[in-house]
Amino acid sequence: MKTTIYQSPICQMKILKNLFIEMTAKNCNMKCKKCFIDFPLSHNIKDFISIDSIKEALTDTIHEGIETIYLTGAEPMTHPDFNAILRLCLKRANVCICTNGSFINEKKARFLKKVEDEGHNEIIFQLSLNHYDEIKNDDIRSRGAFRQTLHAIKHLTKYGFNPIINFANYYNLNEKEILSNLKLIFNEINFDINNSNIKINNWQDKNTPVDTVEWQWNNLDCESGRILTKNGIYTCPYLANDHRGRCGSNFKDFSKKNALETNLCSTCLKNKDSVFSINYSLFE
Repeated sequence: MKTTIYQSPICQMKILKNLFIEMTAKNCNMKCKKCFIDFPLSHNIKDFISIDSIKEALTDTIHEGIETIYLTGAEPMTHPDFNAILRLCLKRANVCICTNGSFINEKKARFLKKVEDEGHNEIIFQLSLNHYDEIKNDDIRSRGAFRQTLHAIKHLTKYGFNPIINFANYYNLNEKEILSNLKLIFNEINFDINNSNIKINNWQDKNTPVDTVEWQWNNLDCESGRILTKNGIYTCPYLANDHRGRCGSNFKDFSKKNALETNLCSTCLKNKDSVFSINYSLFE
């Protein structure tokens, strides 16, 4: 009798150029249906990473070619030391803030521009949307989320920022439909979008088994990055604090290989490009 042993494909990290920092694993002011994070009933969890842990990671990766540091997590801007961490990271590389935009008003945008002007590195924003229709978007995210995102974009563009829209395609819409409708909405607030500042990611319920997966990929986040969390180093934001994605306790000694064995890995494989990191070639 023949037996078939299934073995997940192995992904090798080629270079560490994207450093993700999970500012908080569970603290968020929204309850999005499509979120890959398993939130407790209360979102007021004080699980913030310490500045000392970030300083240690920046020291341990001093010889790595870090191009961009991503402040991510549940909602990174809830961190009480957010401004200090932002300044610290900007001394090393460009910083991308992955946020729902609810903490960004005109005063905050003006302050962030002043922080950016203190050095030579750039602050980049990735803001989340799930639909071009306000009601459908807010049904997935939370009431008022759509308008909060538009207000954040309006204030950021006023001070010279060019935010990236991370569009998780929860409704499985046609890409041309998404782009044409977003352009109509953003034109009203004088925000001109193109291929460089919109990321349309295929979405998949992490609890739904995958029938078939093509084990081929062009660019995965785990090929060029790792995420620092309060509990150690993991392969990517999807697998932060998941034992299947653990790479080590710190950047002095961490694994550069990982098995693509989860449903969340299949979500990345379904996408044309990396889900979390920025493709700078689109800006050239």
